[in-house]
Amino acid sequence: MIENNPTNVAVTLDMLLEEIEAEIEFVNKIGARTFEDRDYEKAKDALERAAKIVSFRDKADALRREWQTLFGQEVNDNFTEAHSERRNLGRLQRGLRTREDAYYRPILEALQALGGSAQVSEVLDRVLPNMKGILRDVDYEPLASNPDMPRWKKTAQWARNSMVKEGLLRSDSRRGVWEISNSGKQYLQE
Repeated sequence: MIENNPTNVAVTLDMLLEEIEAEIEFVNKIGARTFEDRDYEKAKDALERAAKIVSFRDKADALRREWQTLFGQEVNDNFTEAHSERRNLGRLQRGLRTREDAYYRPILEALQALGGSAQVSEVLDRVLPNMKGILRDVDYEPLASNPDMPRWKKTAQWARNSMVKEGLLRSDSRRGVWEISNSGKQYLQE
């Protein structure tokens, strides 16, 4: 019988996602700087590049989810052990961040408690206490790309993007506002 460890692939895909997200942050900063400098042609180029990288990130996330579907329980059982043995390749030195899908229920519960929609900061203020037992030490660390942003907040924001694509959150909410959809309400009832 062939022995394999699907957790290694899950760990690698999580690392890949974090690296892609760091690249998106970098391109965002360049775009903001070029916009402030009124170099609109370079700002447009940065916007197009960011859109391509976000699309690529979505594909990598879909692969991670597909892998999780294939080897879900086996990956979950070995995940803690794998992240403690992970070789040091940079940003995630002490472990791996909490997966995006772990944020789904806390985000939806926060939105429901807030009447169905709320400012991002209000949602995140409610999500954090609900995730205390789930978040790992690495989730509280600041991002290398933004020392003022703890990793868990950025992961929650990426979870929000995935939730919009899955129809759990509304895509037509005002900027800075998250809003639960009917599918999100059903998700909470399941």
